[in-house]
Amino acid sequence: MTPSDYIQEQAEERQELLTSLHHLITGNDDSVVPAVESMMGKQMILYKERGYMKYGLAAVKAYMSLHCISIYMNPALHAKYVALLPSAKFQKGCINFNNSSEIPLEIISALIADCSTISIADMLENGKRK
Repeated sequence: MTPSDYIQEQAEERQELLTSLHHLITGNDDSVVPAVESMMGKQMILYKERGYMKYGLAAVKAYMSLHCISIYMNPALHAKYVALLPSAKFQKGCINFNNSSEIPLEIISALIADCSTISIADMLENGKRK
């Protein structure tokens, strides 16, 4: 299954936002390769840098999620985007949302641009947190 296939399987009202998020990730971080894989018992689009998950995009029954390992490994970056996205629900490494009003695309674009400068693969291989 391709990322496009995954998005087409989602509810129609979610497809445009998921497509936009997919293009923001692939357009702003050329270090990642997208593929649909299983994580946490669910299919999602994983964006991997040298085999390591850097982002994930998922749609479950109650909400959608943008998994972002860079915010998990960088508390300052996490805090910055918690403040910029007050309507979204943040967990350690993911942002849960129901619609585009909770995650304005210009802010997500800035998030991905910030994260693109962080090599998750290097950090994991060297055992360091930023």
